[in-house]
Amino acid sequence: MGVALDTSALVAFERADASWDALLDEYGDDVIAIPAIVLAELRVGVLLARRGRRQKSAKIEALIGRVTLVDFGREIAERWAELFAALRRRGQLIPANDIAVAATALHLGFDLVIGGEDEAHFRRVPELRLKLLRV
Repeated sequence: MGVALDTSALVAFERADASWDALLDEYGDDVIAIPAIVLAELRVGVLLARRGRRQKSAKIEALIGRVTLVDFGREIAERWAELFAALRRRGQLIPANDIAVAATALHLGFDLVIGGEDEAHFRRVPELRLKLLRV
């Protein structure tokens, strides 16, 4: 089994000033995946930061080196399109990046770890299993 991590989970973990070791230990032997779009969102955070860019960038690189980074390839793109169409038909669209995160988790058959109640829109995605990050 495995888990995919949403940006919200990683940001919440960082704000709690916890170590990546604690996060990785939380999921034991599970495969831990990070969708490519999550890496992009984290990098935007670094680029927009007023201070500590080098430290933030190094922290991201340390995490990426220890998890599975999942590219947005053809199969995930197909799943993204299916989810987008289904959510739009129901009038329940969520942010496009979050559809990519959900599509990645569903493609892998993994649970999605989210960081807070503000991420409840993920519950609109059919069959997506969510776990709330425990910090």
